[in-house]
Amino acid sequence: MLNKKSVDDLKNLKGRRVLVRCDFNVPLKNGVITDETRIVAALPTIQKLINEGAKVILCSHLGKVKNGPNEGESLAPVAARLEEKLGKKVVFVSDYHVTGEAATKAVAEMNDGDVVLLQNTRFRGAEETKNGEEFSKELADLADDYVCDAFGSSHRAHASVAGVTKFITAKGGTNAVGYLMQKEIDFLGNAVENPVRPFVAILGGAKVADKLNVISNLLEKCDTLIIGGGMAYTFLKAQGYEIGKSLVDDTKLDYCKEMMEKAEKLGKKLLLPVDSVTIAEFPNPIDAPVETEVYGVADMPADREGCDIGPKTAQMYADAVKTAKTVVWNGPMGVFENPTLAAGTIAVAKALAETDATTIIGGGDSAAAVNQLGFADKMSHISTGGGASLEFLEGKTLPGVAAADDK
Repeated sequence: MLNKKSVDDLKNLKGRRVLVRCDFNVPLKNGVITDETRIVAALPTIQKLINEGAKVILCSHLGKVKNGPNEGESLAPVAARLEEKLGKKVVFVSDYHVTGEAATKAVAEMNDGDVVLLQNTRFRGAEETKNGEEFSKELADLADDYVCDAFGSSHRAHASVAGVTKFITAKGGTNAVGYLMQKEIDFLGNAVENPVRPFVAILGGAKVADKLNVISNLLEKCDTLIIGGGMAYTFLKAQGYEIGKSLVDDTKLDYCKEMMEKAEKLGKKLLLPVDSVTIAEFPNPIDAPVETEVYGVADMPADREGCDIGPKTAQMYADAVKTAKTVVWNGPMGVFENPTLAAGTIAVAKALAETDATTIIGGGDSAAAVNQLGFADKMSHISTGGGASLEFLEGKTLPGVAAADDK
C-alpha cells in the first residue's frame, strides 16, 4: 500500500479532465462552515492540477445524508469558500443526481485550468451498493484521470473512492493519490511498517471494542503501548482492580488479559493508569463544572467514576514519550470536552509537543484535542481520517489506497 502513483506522476495534464475525490465533509452551522481545515488541506493538489492546465472536477460527500438529498447537506457553501481560497471561479453543479446532464454540460464547457465541483456524492444513495457500479461508471465518464485525496473516506469501498478507478483504467487513464493522501501514507504507513525506534503508541478513547485489532497489531509493531481513556478501566478490571462506576466492557475482560500476556511474551511495555481522576456524577451538560477526587488504582471507591488519568499516570506517560523517536497517538485520555477532566489529555499533548520524536496524531478526537489545545503546529503529522487512520493502524488494506495504480 505504500508505493502508489501520486499526482506528481501525472504528466501532460494540459486539457485533460481530472476527477479529484476530496474530503469536504466540513462541519456546517446554519449553512456556514465552522472549520475549514479539510478545504485548506485539499488546496495543494487542486492548485497543482490547475497550474498544469488540467480541467479539474471535484467531488466529495458531506454529512450522513440519512433522509435523502437536502439543501442542509449541499456542497454549495464549500464551492463558495473554495472560490475565495483559489481566487478563481468554481462552477458548482447543484443537481442532486450528481452526474446528470447538468454535470456533463458543465464539464463539456470547461477550459484548461477551470474547476467544477459536483454535488454531494451521497445524494445518489448508497454509494457502495449495486447503484454504486452505475455511479462509478458515470463519474469515470466525466474524466480522463482520477486522483483520490480523501484519506478520511479511504477505508470505504464507495463509488467515488474506489469504484470509479476500474472504469478509469478501462479507458486508459491513470489513478493516483493526491498530496494529502500521500502524506498520510508516508507518515502512518511508515510509522507502523518502518518506525524509527523506540516506537511508542498511545491509545485512548471510550471503548476497547473500537480498538481491538489496533491494540493487537500495535503490540507487534511498537516498543511501548500506553492505554488511557475509558477503555483503560476494562484493562484495570481484568487485573482485578475495583473500578467503581467507570466505563467497562465486561465482554472484553478476557481479551484484555490476552493482550497483557501478549505484551509480556513479546517483551513489550504495556502501560496502564496508576491513578485516576474520579467524579460522583457525570456532568450535564458535558462541560459543566464538576468536583473531582484523585485515587490510586488500588483505592478506587465503588461509588466513583474514573474520567481521566491521574497526575502520576500523566507524568509516567509523559516520561515514556520523552524516550521515544516515533509516537502515534489515537484517542483522548479522559473526558477532554470538560475542562476539569482534560488534564490528562493536555499532559500527553504537551509531552508530544516538547519531544523531538516524529509525532503522528491519528485523527478523530485526538486531532480535535491537539487543535483545541493549540499544539497542532508542534506535531509532525495530524491525520485527517479518524476511522481510516484506525484501520491503517490495524494493518488493514484501505480500498481507497489500494485502488490507486502502483508505481
